[in-house]
Amino acid sequence: MRTLVTTGTAFLAVAAGSAGLSAPGAASAAPLTAPPQGAADGLTPVSDYLGDTLGGLTGSTTVLVHGASLDAARGAIEATGMSPRHTFEAIDVVAARGTQAQVEAVRAEPGVTYVEGNAPIELTQETSNQATRGAEAASTLTGADGSALTGKGVSVAVIDSGVDPQHPYFRNADGSSSVVSSQKVLCEPTETLCQVVDTGPLVDTDTLSGGGHGTHVSGIGAGRATTLSDGGTLQGAAPGASLVSLSTGAVLFIIGADMALEWVLENHAAPCGEGVPASTCPQIKVTNNSYGSGGGDFDPRSATAKLQQALVDEGVVTVWANGNDGGDGSQNLSNPPGQDPTGGILSVASYFDQDTGTRDGVVSDYSSRGRAGDQATYPDLSAPGENITSSCRPYLPVCSTGLDPRNGPGALDVGTFNTISGTSMAAPHIAGIVAQMFQADPTATPAEVEPSGYAWSAWPTTAPSTSARRRTSVACWGGSPAAAGAHPWTREARPSVRGWAHDAMTRTSATRCTAADGATSWSRSPAAAATSTRPPRTA
Repeated sequence: MRTLVTTGTAFLAVAAGSAGLSAPGAASAAPLTAPPQGAADGLTPVSDYLGDTLGGLTGSTTVLVHGASLDAARGAIEATGMSPRHTFEAIDVVAARGTQAQVEAVRAEPGVTYVEGNAPIELTQETSNQATRGAEAASTLTGADGSALTGKGVSVAVIDSGVDPQHPYFRNADGSSSVVSSQKVLCEPTETLCQVVDTGPLVDTDTLSGGGHGTHVSGIGAGRATTLSDGGTLQGAAPGASLVSLSTGAVLFIIGADMALEWVLENHAAPCGEGVPASTCPQIKVTNNSYGSGGGDFDPRSATAKLQQALVDEGVVTVWANGNDGGDGSQNLSNPPGQDPTGGILSVASYFDQDTGTRDGVVSDYSSRGRAGDQATYPDLSAPGENITSSCRPYLPVCSTGLDPRNGPGALDVGTFNTISGTSMAAPHIAGIVAQMFQADPTATPAEVEPSGYAWSAWPTTAPSTSARRRTSVACWGGSPAAAGAHPWTREARPSVRGWAHDAMTRTSATRCTAADGATSWSRSPAAAATSTRPPRTA
């Protein structure tokens, strides 16, 4: 997230759904979403942010008007005299600017189903890819094309502050940049113009105040194998994947981030334009989103939810940083969009491997927790997010906060790598791993990719259902309730068509969990999870 969240990940061996949370308490399930504000007055409901700020509004503000149809949303905006700013055609939403009175009036217009505020959002490795086994996968496994499993043939879209495409971490062997497309969302500061502009793949878009975050995150996801001047070696989670950057600037608002998601929805099949071959500019199969508006309940009516669900329908996985607000489980501090139960939408907690390259570390203190006992609010999995070294420039604000500036391979590459921490750094590890998965199986769907990423999860004896409520899944919580939390545990892989085993890079669909009393279970029961005392793990 843009609150300096650092994330690291590795290959196909990541944590199950409960990682990153405080130990579950009583199995008291809270509602998935909070009731929208304003519904009681007979008017169209509004988002929590708009409900909290509209009463004190002076001047004008930008809102997202959701309609039963696009014509309904446009008609309501015209009828109330609001000024349209951007149209999200795929989801029947129009962004418009208006006064408090106009916003209240649009809620009474026929065909308006929801009004959403333009909430502000913030931007939330050497051993990390060993801990996730990403490096092992890249060096020992091959994709469907027979080449090393590096994410080759897949583009990762990074929605962030921007990227420096000329950074040495993005330099291919032939001297070209791994950044194949670079877009800039322009909707600031007056919001009189909202559009996505192609800056060309060589322009440094990560130069605004607060810049550096996107360059660091992009390197974690798809940095090329690089030897630093001190002899240290680095590589991203998917060192062969291509990068598509969507810069939203240093200060984010929902409308800008949603415009970036919409651009991916419209251009994922040909991110460099029609006529550019996939061998030069591969399809986008995953987006990384290391930003958020703080913790809270998932809002299924939001434009973000509609856009990411449309992306899943188009075969694109969405990865979210879960946030850096910590927590003790007394409230839900998880990043709301990542709580979407749709298969193929992932939320990532930060895990600290303690610089050992293993999965025997701890969940980071700062990593946002969900509400104890409400597994719908838990992050899906965790990945290394502490002490992650990646691409930076010493003059950029985010990079200047790093703890360990290091020089790149060239004589002029002074301070071009630095070490930062946060869930922002964990998420691109997972995005890179997803790219590796799609290289391994280009026909996989987002819903199939998601369970494949869970290690030691207790799947049913049959192949996992792509429509199952995934956040009720937990890792090996126990055979019988009486034995929940008992030790030791053993795991037994069952071969199948999809999925990846934790203890060996072989395909499985289930992992048998055996408790100390010999009882076994394939279920993913929330009740069993609630009574378990087994500590969370990342793999």
